[in-house]
Amino acid sequence: MPIIQTKSADLSKLFALTSQPQGSGAPGALTERERFHMRLRRRPLLFDGAMGTLLYSRGVPQRACLDELVLTRADVVATIHLEYLEAGAEAIETNTFGANRFRLAEYGLEKLAGRMNRRAAQLAREARETAGKDALIAGSIGPLGPTVPSQPRPHPGIVKAAFREQIEGLLEGGVDVFVFETFDHLDTLLAAIEQARRACDLPIIAQMTFGEDLVANDGTTPQVAAAALIAAGVDALGVNCGSGPLVCLEALARTGEPSPTVARSIMPNAGLPQRVDGQFIYSAEPAYFAEMVPRMVAAGATILGGCCGTTPEHTRAMRIALDAANVPGRGALDIAPSPAPTNATADEAGQAAGAAPRTPTSEAPHGDAPKPSALARKLAEGTFVISVEIDPPRSIRIERTIEAARLMQQAGADIVNISDSATGRVRMGAMAVAFGIQNVLGLECLVHLTTRDRNLMALEAELLGAHALGIRDILALTGDPPRIADRPTTTAVWDVDAIGLVEIIGRLNKGEDGAGSSIGQAAAFTIACALDPTAADPAKEWARLERKLAAGAHLIMTQPLYSIAQVDSLLAMAREHFGQGGFPVPLVLGVLPLHSARHAEFLHNEVPGITIPDEQRAAMNAAGERGMEVGLEMSMDLLERVRGEVQGTYIMPSFGRYEPAAELVRRLRARQVST
Repeated sequence: MPIIQTKSADLSKLFALTSQPQGSGAPGALTERERFHMRLRRRPLLFDGAMGTLLYSRGVPQRACLDELVLTRADVVATIHLEYLEAGAEAIETNTFGANRFRLAEYGLEKLAGRMNRRAAQLAREARETAGKDALIAGSIGPLGPTVPSQPRPHPGIVKAAFREQIEGLLEGGVDVFVFETFDHLDTLLAAIEQARRACDLPIIAQMTFGEDLVANDGTTPQVAAAALIAAGVDALGVNCGSGPLVCLEALARTGEPSPTVARSIMPNAGLPQRVDGQFIYSAEPAYFAEMVPRMVAAGATILGGCCGTTPEHTRAMRIALDAANVPGRGALDIAPSPAPTNATADEAGQAAGAAPRTPTSEAPHGDAPKPSALARKLAEGTFVISVEIDPPRSIRIERTIEAARLMQQAGADIVNISDSATGRVRMGAMAVAFGIQNVLGLECLVHLTTRDRNLMALEAELLGAHALGIRDILALTGDPPRIADRPTTTAVWDVDAIGLVEIIGRLNKGEDGAGSSIGQAAAFTIACALDPTAADPAKEWARLERKLAAGAHLIMTQPLYSIAQVDSLLAMAREHFGQGGFPVPLVLGVLPLHSARHAEFLHNEVPGITIPDEQRAAMNAAGERGMEVGLEMSMDLLERVRGEVQGTYIMPSFGRYEPAAELVRRLRARQVST
């Protein structure tokens, strides 16, 4: 039925994420530490790089309190987390290296220690959610402050209390693992580990920093540090910071062989820094870090990352190096990407209802931009696109709907449109139907999405889910009013109309939601909008079209037309509004093949948005029993005559009669081949 109608999506399938059971009380349940070691045994874990280096590069003064930025410049910190995740990091550290009461006292902020740690963990988790990555949130804890030999060491009780405060704040914020890093005094590190063990049973990574002589500031060697840390019950020990990769590799080699319960980690600086124009510049390039990756792995490291001077580019280079070394770099719960559905034939698809599902997503690895849909590519190439509308079922069974789509696929359709509770009557959710068709047949779907049934939050949620499931083509519609006779208590929402929906999708394509917050990366929706060339108020209809195009629509789909005069009038109006070039985006002409004289009168008089000229209705009256054939010939003739003016057709079956629509597709394809 006409594209002025449509409803919502109750997704019938979700990602099947397999993981070990959470919790500690159930028999056989794995602890977080056991899960962590299982993860490390499968493949190395890539951490992010420096936080301070990037903050300074973005205008933060050198003497500023970096830890306070989680409260005052959360947007900047969150952006850096996102950049590391998109670069391929599987673990990101909270911006809390110095968020303890001793260091914060230098800025008069010691009373905010707990709050800063909690917020930093929450911020990292929010970034993970935005990026949609399965990454670990690592609570970063550094020494309590610079060691000054002339000053007395703090009382052990005060030291432990300071670490406990920071640990508890990070736990409240929801970290998955602790990283104690850049410690140069073994006794202080052991005190911090003791407090973490008393507070929780999360995995602990403990790292010391050694000079070029492979000795820490307190005289501890890597061998001594490793023995003490193993006895303290850490889950991983290693080295970070220091002079660069080579010194860290030497120190790591002296910590001994890793074991199933104590892994090894390495997170070096990007070499030694030099001060240029008030900024510290590090010498080791991303390519050099990539070269070091095989050596790090060969030295026994299953936790890799970067420290001062490293950037998302270093992380990306390490990610590529790990992948090239045949060491997969995806988290245990990540969904592997696969190409978007294409217009495969039924034989190529080889799928029947109930066959093994495909992964219907076209996400590129490591944050690359999603690929455009097949519809977008065909339109860009100038291909004449054929689409057919499919109505969702009014039951919980989808098999017949998939068979209707298979019929169109075999006939040669490029894409099928999935209506959204057309005419305001409840049917299965369009998103669920589209996912089923794409999953079983590999046939791309254009989903009608109306603003009738959903508020702003639901619209954005629906679109995010659609994109994740590989549904990239959306027809933005306001939607018909609900059938009051069917559902007397049903109310419509209409927070926005079709124009507002185009704006929402357009913002998602820019990488932000309706509030302007980042969604991790830009979406790749192809946005279609509707046009009724025979509208009762043409001035209003064309003004709305102009606003839809200004909001970001890529494609125009019309209500059904039946005569060359209607099309000529449409094209003349386009030149009047958009200049001699006509429509600024591709135009897909709607057709609805007539079956009989009675069918023609019903559509003309009772269905909004359809106007059938007198000549065509008279032809159907004269057709008699040949009504179906005459209706097909009428649609074929119109499409042939306007072929050079439009870039495709949108065929609307009537009353669930799909065979006439399939026959029209076959004839169009046959004519295309013959010419």
